[in-house]
Formats: sequence, structure tokens, C-alpha cells
Amino acid sequence: MPERLNHDGVIVVGAGLAGLTAALAAAPARVLVLTDAPLNSGCSSAWAQGGVAAALGEDDAPALHAADTVAAGAGLVVPEVARLLAEEGPAAVRRLAALGAPFDRTEDGGFSQSLEAAHSRARVARVKGDQAGRAIMQAVVVAALAAPHIQVRAGARLVGLLQDASGRVRGVQARIGREVVEITARAVILATGGIGGLYAVTTTPPELRGEGLGLAALAGATIADPEFVQFHPTAIDIGRDPAPLATEALRGEGATLIDGAGEAFMTRYHPDAELAPRDVVARAIHAERAAGRGVFLDARQAVGAHFPDAFPAVFAACMGGGIDPRIQPIPVAPACHYHMGGIATDKDGRTSLAGLYAAGECASTGVHGANRLASNSLLEAAVFGERAGRAAREDTGSDLPPLRATPAPDLPDEALQALRGAMSRDAGVIRDAAGLTRLLHEIDLLQGRHGCAAALVAARLIARAALERRESRGGHFRSDFPGVLEAERTFVTLAERAPCQAA
Repeated sequence: MPERLNHDGVIVVGAGLAGLTAALAAAPARVLVLTDAPLNSGCSSAWAQGGVAAALGEDDAPALHAADTVAAGAGLVVPEVARLLAEEGPAAVRRLAALGAPFDRTEDGGFSQSLEAAHSRARVARVKGDQAGRAIMQAVVVAALAAPHIQVRAGARLVGLLQDASGRVRGVQARIGREVVEITARAVILATGGIGGLYAVTTTPPELRGEGLGLAALAGATIADPEFVQFHPTAIDIGRDPAPLATEALRGEGATLIDGAGEAFMTRYHPDAELAPRDVVARAIHAERAAGRGVFLDARQAVGAHFPDAFPAVFAACMGGGIDPRIQPIPVAPACHYHMGGIATDKDGRTSLAGLYAAGECASTGVHGANRLASNSLLEAAVFGERAGRAAREDTGSDLPPLRATPAPDLPDEALQALRGAMSRDAGVIRDAAGLTRLLHEIDLLQGRHGCAAALVAARLIARAALERRESRGGHFRSDFPGVLEAERTFVTLAERAPCQAA
């Protein structure tokens, strides 16, 4: 029988930007932060290179940022949520700066901003070219550790949600060391990150396998838009897992995509060439590689000798793989990068289950639609993490006793690697009915052997929704249905679309 503990306050699961922002915003409520990895590791926030998009320039405005967000989202962005993100964005960036995030500055003290794909203005606040995520997280971690209302417990992995007889979430089950413990609380905020670890080629920490999404689905939460997965066009193709990222800011600086013969090709696919939306660039690179021409990012003229100082993370990754980007083009390939779908929430992080909130990449507010606008992810984590934390602190909980729940089983590494290969093969940049059907069959087999592991639940939701969306839109491209139908978001529950039976 698991030990049961009581926390009189809010539990936050995850210690990326969304989780720690929520924890700080929940003051004065007591907050227990549970994280499997040490602080400032194991989260995509710390790996983010590009920066934070916000309308901070004199030539910009929140309305323009919102319009670019809606346009990039291919018809599925919720306009009022995009407007909220853009309007609250500048204040969110200034809060991060006040915590000590060392954003690059102009001579007059303003934020230095760069241009990225599908933005109509240069509005991405950066840190030393490609250091934004780690530098921001360092500042936020220091603030969280100094906050008297926050307790951080590292080495704690979420394995289940506690619910009462009404279905309200009353706490969590977590594996700490070898033991599973149950911790009750007034409210739970999931900030467990994305699903990149479900794919064989990813730019995210491999431990992010959609388990928060899967466990929320097992508890009965509504899931939104799971089929929409963003593949970053320019992962550095040097055989590493996860794949290092060549930030989109390089293309903003003028780097070009070339084939193995040294010819630029992006104008054949889109008039904006290298600054086309990410899904367009990813498919173009996929097509060039499939045709055997190879693809390279050429920053020799655009960055050249300035690489070590201007983009130190990219420079280090390239040099570690035997590529000197000052004098050589960088081999690149598309890789799973971001999940637009997730646990359906309102603008304050509330899910369909009372007592359960979600923020960051594991949530789906509708702000990204079918294709996230570049550098909106850190902004979303900051804006909606803040809102979720404030909402959760006002949650009064319930008087009903929580019921015991069975923790989801682990997926053995051999099975996980088989799943990752199948997801990249059949639910990747280009999909079709035959591949998705094959993928679902393989998930059935894995589930039959290993039970309802959270990673399998998440993968099933993605594959099933991708099979049912018979069109191509944003990050979801069906070679057998390349046309576009009427825009409509996906909302599903596990019971409706993909019932999970125990092994």
C-alpha cells in the first residue's frame, strides 16, 4: 500500500519555465514542485535557443504579433487566446528580465530583437544569440529556490493522478526512488513538457515522452489537437540522440539552405524561402533528402567567423560532430521539436477535470493551432504558467476523500525504442493511412505486452487523431489527403477514441 502524504497547497509537476513560473505565481499558497530531473535539466525550456517572441519594439504591436500567430497556426488558432498571449507578452518578458534573465540589449537599453520565420517584425528577444533558454531558466530557478512558499523535490516521477469519487483530481502518485507515494493537494498543475522522446529523431530531452498527457488522458481529461506535431527543419544531422538544434535565428541572420551540390532550393517551395513557416521548410528538407540530394545549412557568409560568440551552442554542437560551421555547411534534417496538442485547457490552465491544471507544452490552449509560430513557446510558458499558478492558488479543493489509483506501468527501454522508431516512420513529417494504421497496430502489440504505459497512451492519441484527420494542415501532412478541409480543432478523450485495456 503506497504511503500517503498531505500537502496543504498546490502541487506542480515539472520544473521547466511553465512549472516554475506557475509555482512563483501561486504565492502565497504553499507549492510543492516535483521534478524527475535536476533543476535546469531535462526540460525543453533550458534547451530553447531562439528566444522569446514579444511586441517590444517601437515598430511592433501586440495586434501584429497576434495576427502572425493566427496566420502561422493554419486556421486553428483561437484568436482571443492569441490576442491574450500577445498582449501579456511584453510584461512577461520584462518579468523575466527583472528576475535576472540577461537578454541582449541595444545601446539605448532596449531589448535587442531578431527576425524569425513567419514573423512580420523582428520581435524575438535573445540571449547571446542562442543561449536564451538556459539563461532564462537559470534566473527562474534561482528565484524559485529563494521563494519561501516553494519546496522542490527532485527525483520524483509522476506515475498517476489521485481522484475522488466525483472525478476531481486530489493529488498525485509519484515514484521517489523505488517507492510509489501518494501526495494529496488542493490542486495539481501539470507542466510535464512535450512528446519529443516518443520519436527516434528529436531536438528535445528524450525523457519527455508525453507522460503527463498520457496520465491526464487515463484520468479522463479531454485532449486537444494531438495530431499536430511540429518538426524543426534544421536539427544538426551528426548522429546524436537527441539531435542538436541549429536555431532558426541563423536563417533570420541570412543563412541559406543548400543541397549537396551547393544549390539553394527553398524558393522552389515557398516565396519566403528560408523564412517560410516551419512546416513548409521541414517538408522541403524532407523532400530534398528523400530525393537523395542531401541538405545543409550554409551560414559561412551570414555568420562565418562570428560563430563562437554569436551562436556558441550551435558552434559547440557542430565542432563536437566534426563540422566547423565557419567554413563548412551544416548537415541538417527535420526532427520532432514541439507538440501543438496537449491537455485541453482554458486561458487560466483549467482542464476538463476539476482540480487539474496544465501549462506549457503539455497543455493545449489553442494559441498554436496547427503550427506554432517561432519562439512563441517560451512566451506561452511564461504567460500561461503565470495564469495557471494564480488560478490554482484560488482553488479550494474538495472535502471528498481521494481514492487510490493504480500507477501506470513503465515501458521497458527496448519497447520504447521500438515505439520511437515506429513514430518517426509513420507519424513523422509526412503521413498516410497505411503507415498510421501500421503504427496503431504496433502500439496495440506493445500495450498487450506492457500494459497502459503513459507513453503508449500519448502515442496512441497522436496516431489515432492523425489517422482521423483526412486533410493536410500545419504540422500534419497526409500524402494521401494533401488538400485542406474546413478548419476544426480536435477534442478527444481516451475512452472515446482509444480505450486502454490492461495487459
